[in-house]
Amino acid sequence: MDKSIGTANYPVTFRKNDSEDLGAHIKHRHSVVLLGIKRVGISNFLNFFIGKREIQDTYVKGRGKHFFIPVDLNDLVESEIQPFWTLTLKRIVDAVEASSMNPFVKKEINELFLESIQLQDLFFTLDSVRLSIKKIIDQGYLPTLFLIRFDRLIGSVTPEFFANLAGLRDATHHQLSYVFTSFLPFERIFPDVFQHAALLVGYRKLYIKPAEKTDQRIILNTYKRRYDVTLGDEIEDYLLDFSNGHFRYLQLALILLHEKGADKKDKNKLFEYLVADEGIRLQSEELWENLNKDEQAILLKIVKREKLTKEDKKKAEYLLNSGFIKEEGKIFKIFNQLFEYHVKEREKEEQKEGYSELSKKELLLFNCLKDNLNQICEREKIIEIVWPQEQETGVSDWAIDKLMGRLRLKLKNQNGNFEIQTIKTRGYKLIESV
Repeated sequence: MDKSIGTANYPVTFRKNDSEDLGAHIKHRHSVVLLGIKRVGISNFLNFFIGKREIQDTYVKGRGKHFFIPVDLNDLVESEIQPFWTLTLKRIVDAVEASSMNPFVKKEINELFLESIQLQDLFFTLDSVRLSIKKIIDQGYLPTLFLIRFDRLIGSVTPEFFANLAGLRDATHHQLSYVFTSFLPFERIFPDVFQHAALLVGYRKLYIKPAEKTDQRIILNTYKRRYDVTLGDEIEDYLLDFSNGHFRYLQLALILLHEKGADKKDKNKLFEYLVADEGIRLQSEELWENLNKDEQAILLKIVKREKLTKEDKKKAEYLLNSGFIKEEGKIFKIFNQLFEYHVKEREKEEQKEGYSELSKKELLLFNCLKDNLNQICEREKIIEIVWPQEQETGVSDWAIDKLMGRLRLKLKNQNGNFEIQTIKTRGYKLIESV
């Protein structure tokens, strides 16, 4: 299965409340940060929102013609500021080229991009972005830059960077707006520059929670049509219950059922099959690791059915807003069964830390590095060797780094003669330690 599915076929009512909220912000030229559980489906929602022709007439009515420019930071080879502005300028060119804009304007903006590539000068590239945005506005459009997976810039942004974003807004008299996406609030991923982000860009928060069952069924039906997947009604209901609105969990479960030949008709056996899958386990671990210690402790309390104190509820603000947990009566529950299972098993997993025998994936990774001893092992090569079945659906940087971290720890515990070096933006290198 592909990483993405045909959102163009979604009905305009898909995630209706989220569309209404986002459309109202764009209409009033607000900048917005879309927040939610990692891989919950924010990018899927934006693919629909940006690409569906009826969206603007339905949810962004009035105040002129709107011009959407998606910039997916997953396309960055290096998560640095210069490549970010180059990518942004390229996506402006792409959006303009696909539009019915004046051919002369298209040519001017493309020439700005080509010159910026030749000069490789940050200030020229930034000014080219400003000039391109201005030309779009001069054509009667209201541009919105969708900075998707903006959290990829963790560790790279500076106060000056946010000042440049604000400067672009000011230069357009606030006719330009931004839509950022992030799995955590800016104050947590950019703590050192948060005040600059809040004051200079002036964004609003909008939480995208796990999809309602009707919306999740739309995603499921699209998969079924596109890939000719046949599932019984009972199995479909099980999948929707287990994933409960989380896009990636549903995607991984469908891959298991369709491509890996799983034929499970019993609810309990199907659940056992899903939680044993490494892709699903890695997804659960990624969600867990992105929470802070207080939030993890609260989740452990919930699965133990312990009562949350007033202080706990204050610390659970992100968990509640993002939909990680929900309150039913006076009982708090974790949003889906797959992640709840992981939380229940977490203490057992932590007790295994320090165990030095390599797992199957760790052994594949170690052999991959060892076969290329003293040479850089690119991330793409690692995915090919360690995750051969996941190449189409994608393996996150987090999953690679996490597996690498476990291998490093076990090599250290074994007092081996090898050391793993990180080669920034490229991959890893195994060397013999002295």
